[in-house]
Amino acid sequence: MRYLVLTVLILSVLSLRVQRQSPQKLQAELAKSNYGRALLHLVELHSLAQGPVQELIEGIEELVNDLQTGLEDLDYGFARRTNEHNSLVVQLNQAIQDAQIDVSRSEDVIDNLLIPRRDQLIARIDNLVENQDLNRKSLGEAEVQRETEIEAYNLQVEELNGATAAVDEALQLLATLTNPSLLQVKKFQNSLKKIESKIKSRSKMAPFLKALISLASNQNFSDQSVIGSIVNALNEFRNAVVDSLNDLTAQEAQNQEDFEERVDQLNAEHAEFQRQINAVNIDLTATNEKLESVQQFRDQRELDRVSYQTQLDLENEQFAEETQIYQDTKVEYQRELGISEQALALVQSVDFSSIKV
Repeated sequence: MRYLVLTVLILSVLSLRVQRQSPQKLQAELAKSNYGRALLHLVELHSLAQGPVQELIEGIEELVNDLQTGLEDLDYGFARRTNEHNSLVVQLNQAIQDAQIDVSRSEDVIDNLLIPRRDQLIARIDNLVENQDLNRKSLGEAEVQRETEIEAYNLQVEELNGATAAVDEALQLLATLTNPSLLQVKKFQNSLKKIESKIKSRSKMAPFLKALISLASNQNFSDQSVIGSIVNALNEFRNAVVDSLNDLTAQEAQNQEDFEERVDQLNAEHAEFQRQINAVNIDLTATNEKLESVQQFRDQRELDRVSYQTQLDLENEQFAEETQIYQDTKVEYQRELGISEQALALVQSVDFSSIKV
């Protein structure tokens, strides 16, 4: 029975373009080929065997129903696949768009925020380090200046102490002069010269000392009133030396105090610079970490975008292939359905007894 149905279907295929032709014309068309003549032999044998035509009709009708169901299933399956495809395309396009937005925003944050911020912080640190270097340079200069002041102070103290000792020596000599000999006078004058040697020419007491020496050089030391005047002058000079020494000592104490205040100020400034450097370094570290994080996020999102695009391209290619398969299959279903329907009409109308080969 199935063989007969197949034979009728094949016969119907050959008769697609000769619908509504007479059996004689159909028979002539089939007789043109060996395969057609073989079909005619099969139909003739079925006619001679007087097989039940109704069973053949029912078989063809079942085949038509199966083809119609298959075509509906095909359309339904493709419609569902189309919906899945469209949904996936929408999802992938949205994912691609979201990834591209993330990449663009990340690049904007990197180029317009994080990198300028990083460069600004680096420049700030460089400036603070430069300030620290200048601060240490100022401290070094202050220390050198202080060492120079101390050296000058020590020299002046040594000078004034020497002058004081020389004045005391001169006063002791004058105390022994009652009827001075030439040798004693000469010794006193040498004592004055010793005082002069202790006092630098740049000293403010140098003119006073020269006047005193000039006075002592032209006096008669046998006159006790003259000696008294010189003693008084020497005492005034000694007092002036002591006052100078006291002033110098006070100035040295003030210089030391000023130096220590300056050192404290410079050290405080240096510490503040370091505090700011530490704070900026913390900010710089956080900025670099954020920059690295955003760069990694950008790179990952770019990989995601490429992956989504690859999936989309693959899906489109696959759907195009499936669409072609669907269309080809549908055409085949429609062709087979048309042939089956024609075969059914042929079986229902043709008198098999008239078919001869």
